[in-house]
Amino acid sequence: MSTIVLLSISNIFMTIAWYGHLKYKSSPLWIVILVSWLIAFFEYCFQVPANRYGHGQFNATQLKTIQEILSLTTFALFSIWYLKEPFKWNYAVGFVFICLAVIFIFKEW
Repeated sequence: MSTIVLLSISNIFMTIAWYGHLKYKSSPLWIVILVSWLIAFFEYCFQVPANRYGHGQFNATQLKTIQEILSLTTFALFSIWYLKEPFKWNYAVGFVFICLAVIFIFKEW
């Protein structure tokens, strides 16, 4: 469970670092890059331990899959709440297909 929590926190920082600046288009690009890198530092402070602790309980492919699902979920919520962008039906369908891929990755064949 600590892996999931750490990856979730990591994805919050990552999403803010990558997309938070979109509301500040008048800010100079060099400042946006610097601030994004500073925020991304904290993403790594959670991402690296999450992968270190989780490897063994999950394999690397499973860890990456968990990270991607959390990333998409975090981004969807962020884009609705912070960027005020609509969540369209085709996004939901795409996410469902991605979640179906998780079944194939985690199922022991």
